[in-house]
Amino acid sequence: MNSTRNPPASADEPSVSGVRKRSAADQVYDAIILGLRTGAFIPGQNLVEPDLAQRLGVSRGPVREGLKLLEAAGIVVWNPHRGASIGELDVAAILDLLQALEPLFRLAARLAALRCQSKADQKRVKDAAARIALSGPAGNRAEYFEDRQHFYDTIIDIGGNRELARIMTLSRTYLYRAQVEPLRSETQRIQHAQSYARIAKAILDRAPVEADEAMKAHFGQNAEVLSGTAGSDSRTWAIDGGSSR
Repeated sequence: MNSTRNPPASADEPSVSGVRKRSAADQVYDAIILGLRTGAFIPGQNLVEPDLAQRLGVSRGPVREGLKLLEAAGIVVWNPHRGASIGELDVAAILDLLQALEPLFRLAARLAALRCQSKADQKRVKDAAARIALSGPAGNRAEYFEDRQHFYDTIIDIGGNRELARIMTLSRTYLYRAQVEPLRSETQRIQHAQSYARIAKAILDRAPVEADEAMKAHFGQNAEVLSGTAGSDSRTWAIDGGSSR
C-alpha cells in the first residue's frame, strides 16, 4: 500500500509525458500522511496554515486545499475555534476500522501464500519480515511504521490482486497506527513484531489456511491493546487515555 493518493482529474496540466504533475495540494496531503507514519505529526495536533506553508515550501492556498483533501479522507478535522487539526479516533471507530480491514488483510495473506512460488518472491518476504524483526523491538516508531508498510506492500504485490491493493490504500489506517502504537507496552510491541514472522512463515510454507490464521491472530493483538484504554464511554477515549484534546 502506498500513501500517495490518486490525484483528482481536475488538478494541474499534464506534463510533456502525458502524466499529470503532482499539484502542490497533493504534496501537502502526502507530506502530512508521511508525517503521521514517521511521527512528525500526531493525532490531535493543530495544523497552523502559515507554519505548514513555510515548512513545506508552498503558499497558503495549496495548504488549505491539501487540508480539505485530508478532511475528506477522514484525517483532518476542523474546529471553529482551533482551525484544522489531525483527527483522533475513539475506540469504537478504531474497532469499526479493524473490523473492516481484517478480512482484507487475511485475504492478502492467503493470496500471498498461494502465489509465493519464485525464489525472488520468497526472498522478498524473508527480507520484509527481517526488517520488522529488527525495527520492532528497537522501538523506532518511524522505522517500524515504514517496515510494516513495506511488508504489507510486498505480500499484496505477491498476491497479485490489483483491486485489493487499491481498496487497502486507506489513509485512516495511518491515523489508527499513529494513535495506537504509543499505547503498546514493550511486551506487546515485541509480540506484535513477532506476529509478522508467523505470517511470513505461513506464506513461505505456501500454507494459506495458516497464513489466514496468523493474520487473524495479529489483528487480535490490537484488541488486547485497546482493551486497556476504553473507559466507561469509549467514544471519549483519545491517545492520552483521557478526553479528546
